Amino acid sequence: MDTFYISHGSPTLSIDDSLPARHFLKSWVPTGLAGPQPPSAILVVSGHWETDTPAVNVIRDVQANVAMPLPCAQLAYPAPGAPDVAERTKQLLEDAGFGPVAEDRRRGLDHGAWVPLMVMYPEAGVPVFQLWVQTARDGAYHYDHGRALAPLREEGVLVVGSGSATHNMRRILRTLAPTSHEPAPWWAAEFDDWLRESLLGGRHDDVYLEVAPHAEVAHPQPDHFYPLHVALGAAGDGCKAELIHHSWSNATLSYASYRFTTKN
Repeated sequence: MDTFYISHGSPTLSIDDSLPARHFLKSWVPTGLAGPQPPSAILVVSGHWETDTPAVNVIRDVQANVAMPLPCAQLAYPAPGAPDVAERTKQLLEDAGFGPVAEDRRRGLDHGAWVPLMVMYPEAGVPVFQLWVQTARDGAYHYDHGRALAPLREEGVLVVGSGSATHNMRRILRTLAPTSHEPAPWWAAEFDDWLRESLLGGRHDDVYLEVAPHAEVAHPQPDHFYPLHVALGAAGDGCKAELIHHSWSNATLSYASYRFTTKN
């Protein structure tokens, strides 16, 4: 299994057919982005789950944990949970020194998981579970999380980091239509270009907010960027990065999404 970083953007991605990113996610299965066979399970590392220490949800019926405005609040994504794979994930992290890893048996899926998955796998037949991020730590810490989870790929588990390539809710140009063709402001465009050039150029050791241009504006909080590090780490050293989608919403929210292919 390749690993992925998906920019999930706004919850309206689940219903707004005018968004190019929605059409990209709709093509996920028909174009075989994650391979010809469905994954055995999906691990989503989402920017909407934050804790002080690692934690996974170990439940059988995840459901969507929807706290969204109408009409998104009326949606459901009744995928099965993956408690056995969640336990395996917990063990891998603890064996790598990231313990103790907490088990959450209450939470369903946040919109960083159910929004893209509803479009990618609309039949909700693939078991899903989630892993928290720790915003008090750094990107290297999350990259090492990914390295610890690399064995899951060999077991058919799809590892998806779900965030946003740029994410500053205070700077979103809400006066523009989501599909506006207005150019992105300088801070968003330059950060987005830096990320693409670093990943595609194989300079993965440089992909940290500490050295990124305009990081304090593009990501005032690191929660939507750290899932990228987990996906990158799970693909392994020397992996190849591929830009699989690029579009903007409201000229400020980048939907850039990447695939990481393990070096043979």
